[in-house]
This record gives sequence, structure tokens and C-alpha cells, in this order.
Amino acid sequence: MDTIDQTVPHILKNLAGLLGSEIKQRKLEIPSRFGKGYCTGLIFNKHIRMLISNYELYEDLIIENPDVNMAKRMLFFKFQHIFPKTKISSGGNPAEMPSVMVATSRLNTDKFIPIHSNKNTINIEVDADYLKSLFQVSDQSPVLKSLVENTEPFLFEHMIDPSLQNVVNEIISEEIDETFKLFFLRLKAEELICRLLIELEKRNEKHLYALNIHDIETMYMIRAKILEQLEIPPVIKELAAEAGMSATKLKRLFRQIFGNSIFNYYQEFRMKEAALLLKEKKYSVSEVGYKLGFSNLGHFSKIFKEHIGMNPKQYSMV
Repeated sequence: MDTIDQTVPHILKNLAGLLGSEIKQRKLEIPSRFGKGYCTGLIFNKHIRMLISNYELYEDLIIENPDVNMAKRMLFFKFQHIFPKTKISSGGNPAEMPSVMVATSRLNTDKFIPIHSNKNTINIEVDADYLKSLFQVSDQSPVLKSLVENTEPFLFEHMIDPSLQNVVNEIISEEIDETFKLFFLRLKAEELICRLLIELEKRNEKHLYALNIHDIETMYMIRAKILEQLEIPPVIKELAAEAGMSATKLKRLFRQIFGNSIFNYYQEFRMKEAALLLKEKKYSVSEVGYKLGFSNLGHFSKIFKEHIGMNPKQYSMV
């Protein structure tokens, strides 16, 4: 077995076997009869590994992951919708804004991070004990503490900001000689995790609640409902009834997973959509405001500036 082969994850080898294709330099090109794109994987060491998937398949494939039993102490980081062609455009799906999903190994992550549908993602698995050894965890940060302890089922999702996206871009586009490739990509994988943890530490949750699969599926259903019609503000009482839980529990779990209140989360996506519509220059400022449910354009301008940093008229001229 050569050195490169030892650094290729088993899941990538299984995918190659299913497609009847070969892995060259840790990279699997998807045969044209199955789809298009590529998948590449790297085992940096026993503590951290990464899978980069930028492909489209004509049909989903179910793949057994031989490493799943080895991942009992592994934390899962799924950076999704991060390739340029998957970024949201007007008329697209707001739920497909670039984001990262973080899960402890106590969850059945196959429910949320299924390898067979990992199109346009970067998956990183890190041993919780290894991660804990890299920085000092404060008792003042329950989110970080819950991750490195890795004893309860938790899931967090975070929107990808420019600093994270820049590191992603370096991972997927930088041409690195084979001599330094593993070294370079391991550093970038760790930089991604570090920058993400810096952001997660800012969350001010004082108490975290262990999650079950039903609760998580319900929160993602509610999230989809909120983002389905950005011109209609969410009504907590109605959402709680649809979720089959109290308004208190709904608000608590939503904030824990997504790091924001339901209304602020909705408003953030609403303004992102407004910014995208203005950037396309197909609509006037007033048309965009009305399109997103604002009857008072002064209020629209105020909210837009709070989220985007400038008023919509200025933004439309940039």
C-alpha cells in the first residue's frame, strides 16, 4: 500500500467501487454516466480527516461508511452550499445560503450529514480530545464546552461569514504541490474549525438542552417554513402549533441550534434576499421593499441598513 493510499478515507474508496472508477492523487472524478464533478478525501492523521465533495449525481447512492464506528469521539463539521455555483440567487432557496453544521458524535449524524448526498460540501471530522488540547475552554462558553466534552447530543448551525468563505476558497482552489498538500490542507481545515469556534464562543446561551432526532427535524421544518415566504413575518403561536410544542420550547431550541431568535433569523434572511434583489438591478428599492412585505419604505430602509450596513439606495448603486 503506497503512502497516498493510506491517506484516502474508506468512504471515498467505497464510492469509487460503486462507480467503477479509480482514485487518482486522492481525487475521484465522477464518471459522466453517473453525473459530474469530483470528490476528494484526506486522512491527515488519526485525529482529523476531511472529505471535499463538489459533484452532482443523476441518482443518489447509498454508501456504507466503514469509519463510522471509529468516530465515537469525533465531532462532525459540515460546510455546505459553499461552492460558488451553489450560492443563492433571486428565486432560489434561502435555506441554501452558505452555512456550517456542527454535530457531536452522540447524534446519529447520518440523519443530518449523509455521505451519499454530500454534494457541494466540505466535511471535517475532528477528535474531540484532540480539539480540546488545542485551546483553553472557558466555563463561560457552554457551546464550546459541550462540543469538546462530546457527551451529549448537540447540533449547531452557523452562517458562513467572509473570513470562513475565504479559507474555504483556499481549500478548493489553491494549487499545491503534492509535497505540501497534506500539510497545507490540514492547516486550512484547522483554521476553518478555529475561526468557526471563535464565532460559536460568542453565543450567549447559558444552558444547553440535549437534543433528539425529532426535535432537530422539527426545528429544520420550522426553519424551512420561516424561509418559505420571506414577505410574511413568522407568528410564534402558529409555528408552535405546527411544531407540536410550547412556544417557550420552540424559541429555546431554535435559538440554541441557529444562534438567533426566530424573528431575528427571519429578518436576517429577509435582508439578505433584499440585498440580492437590489444587486441584480432588476427592481427599484421600493419594488424590493414591497416584494418583501414592507408597506413602509422608511422602515424597510432602516432595517436594511441595520443588517447590511448602508441604506438600500446606496447599496443599489454599488
